[in-house]
This record gives sequence, structure tokens and C-alpha cells, in this order.
Amino acid sequence: MPQSPPPFSRFERMIAWRYLRARRAEGGVSTMTVISFLGIMLAVAALIATLAVRTGFRYEFVGTILGANPHVSLYDQVEIDADGRQNRVFEDYAEAAAAVAAVPGVSHAAAVIRGQVLAAHEGRNAGVEVTGIEAADLATVPLVARPEQSFGDLSRFGQGDGVAIGIGVARELGLQLGDRIRLISPDGARTPFGTSPRVSAYEVVYIFQVGRWDIDRVRVYLPFAEAQSYFNRDGVADEIEVYLDDPENVNAMILPILQAAGDVSIWTWRDSSGAFLQALQMEDNIMFIILSILVLIATLNIVSGLIMLVKNKSRDIGILRTMGLSEASVLRVFFLCGSTIGVAGTLAGVALGCAFAIWIDPIFDAVNWVAGGGVWDPSVRLISSLPARLEWGDVASAMALSLGLSFVVTIFPARRAARMNPVEALRHE
Repeated sequence: MPQSPPPFSRFERMIAWRYLRARRAEGGVSTMTVISFLGIMLAVAALIATLAVRTGFRYEFVGTILGANPHVSLYDQVEIDADGRQNRVFEDYAEAAAAVAAVPGVSHAAAVIRGQVLAAHEGRNAGVEVTGIEAADLATVPLVARPEQSFGDLSRFGQGDGVAIGIGVARELGLQLGDRIRLISPDGARTPFGTSPRVSAYEVVYIFQVGRWDIDRVRVYLPFAEAQSYFNRDGVADEIEVYLDDPENVNAMILPILQAAGDVSIWTWRDSSGAFLQALQMEDNIMFIILSILVLIATLNIVSGLIMLVKNKSRDIGILRTMGLSEASVLRVFFLCGSTIGVAGTLAGVALGCAFAIWIDPIFDAVNWVAGGGVWDPSVRLISSLPARLEWGDVASAMALSLGLSFVVTIFPARRAARMNPVEALRHE
């Protein structure tokens, strides 16, 4: 008894390839094949590009959050002073910072002073956030010591009356290196006649750009001792900033830090940015679902093409069936036709999407040039450029989605061809 050929044998692949290459005049659907291929390619490329930009956004935001802000902030318990005002300053800040810095997993801990004041220069005014910090501690803040762009010398910070400011503050006030920025605080010196505003001028010795507009636009660093005097914090600190070796593992570090610091309140970077990251994650999921529908629509073109192909090749199917070709072989032939389009379109889409993510900067520069500039406003989007980051997991998920849909939608027209009655197929020929 003759053995049946194995699935997807050479003759089945040969027939499928001939059908894919056939012109319309020969009963093929080459135009629909091209349209199906282009649709899947563009849909997969759009999905990968979107996933890359989405991952780039999250990476940039988390990177700037972790690089320009403390991973953990410690605050002393609230006390009521003699005037009836709430007071939560650290009096033993040096000991507390040293104890926290000794915890395994903590890379650095520093006491800081914080305050919001009005900055002025040559008739321009802007609200800024002042952070008083030691020069050695400021040099350990990653995106301040190693920013996207910087001007001046960070080593001059703390020497004399030198301060460091964000590039957004410099642009808002028209400041350059060597200029003097005036800081005006309403809670200034206390006199017998009340509290008078405090006005002090400092030389700008360092300008930095971390890449997030909401940081570059408001951040001013003042030497710690000067900040204590300026904000009436003599001998105390407002908080202790803690930096970790592994910021993603911040939840596991809460208990050891509390045990070392004593009776304090703790605030992590996830607490301050958790809602924002959850919004990003929800947006990611919605975008993936929407673009998955786009891929599904593109793969449905395969169904249209295969239905036309089955109709045009009904005579061939009848002849092949009368010659002994089984239903399973016919199904596999047309399944190969559809899946080949899906595989080719998916691979081309992966290449196009990856190329877009890799060369997104020159592509976006070209779009910006064609549009006449101003396409990207950092004050609105908070970061200085459009990010893109390829993750192999994203590429694999896009490929799996496209290939899976291509294989599934191909089954239905292939089954229709396999179940065609050869007598009916040849009756009108």
C-alpha cells in the first residue's frame, strides 16, 4: 500500500509557490498578495515603532526621576514649636545620614534644605525650587554631575557664592555663566517689626540640562550652609535624601532604612511617581490593543486574497482531487499560500519597525525640518527629545501577534478549498 506524503512536502510547497506567483490573467491574485504583504508589513512596523517609543518614554522618565531625584526621602516626625507652627526638621541630620548610608544597598545619603522662592535677573522673574546641598553630595547626583548638556564647572559650586541652576531657569531669566541670580524669599529675616523679605544674589557657576523640563525649569542648587542661613534653618536640615544601588528594589529597602534612621517618615520615588507610572502602563496597554486591531485588519486581507484564489483555482482543485490529492493536502497548500504572505510581511515589518526605532533621531529631524520646526515642545512633553528604545520582548510580542493572526485567519479559506467537491468544481469547466 503506497504511503501518503508527509505534511508540507515538496510538491505542496511547489504548488503554493506557483499560486502565489501567478498573475491575475493566469487565475492568480498577485495584486491582492502584494496588498496583503504591504498591509501586514506596515501594521507590524507601526506596532514595533509604537512599542519602542512607549518603552523609550518610560525609560527616559524613570531614568530622569532616578537620576535627578532621591530614591528615598526621609522626614523627621512633626513637632509643634513655641509659635504653634508645625516643625519637622532634622536636628541630628549628620548622624542620621551616616547611619542610613551604612545600610547595605544604600549608595549615598545626604541632608538637604528645600524651599521655594522667587528668582529675578534684569527685570525677569520666575518661581524656582531651591535645594541646599553640600558640594560633595551634589557631585553624586547622576544627572546633575553627568547631564545631557552642561555649562561651567561643577567643582566651583560652593566656592564663594556659586550656585548651579537648570537650563530652563537660565533661559527664563536670561542668565549666563558669571551672571548673578537674585533669590527673594518672603520668609526672611525676623525683626522686631515682623518678618522682612530676604534678598540675596549668587553667581551662576554651573548650568545643567537633565532632559526633563519640569526639573530644568525650576531647579536651583545652593550650598548647604548658605541655604541654612537663607531659609532660617541654622543647625538643622529639612530632609535626608537617600540613593540606592538598585532603585527598582526600593520596597525591599524600606524596612532596613527605617531601622537605621529611627522614628522618621519615608517617601520613595514610587510613592511620588507611582500614579504617573500607572498612567503610562495603562496607556501602553491601550495602545497595544488598538494597534493589535490594526494588525488584525491587515491580516484579514489574506482572507480576501485566498478566497479569490480558491475561486479562481477551483478547476485546478478539482483536477488535483481527481488525481488523488487529499483534502488535507489541499488545505496545506492554501495554508502555505496565506502563511507565506503573513511570514514575509511580518519579517519585513520587523525590519522596518526596528530601523525606524534605531534611526528615529534623523527621521524626526527630517520631519521637524519639513514642518518648519517647533514640532517638539519640551515644556509640554517634559522631555527634550523623542525617545525610542527597542526591547526584544516587544519585538517578539509583535511577531507572535502577527504570525498567530496570519495563521489563524488562513485556516478558514484553506478549509473551504479542501472541502470543495471536485465534481462541482469541474461541472462548469
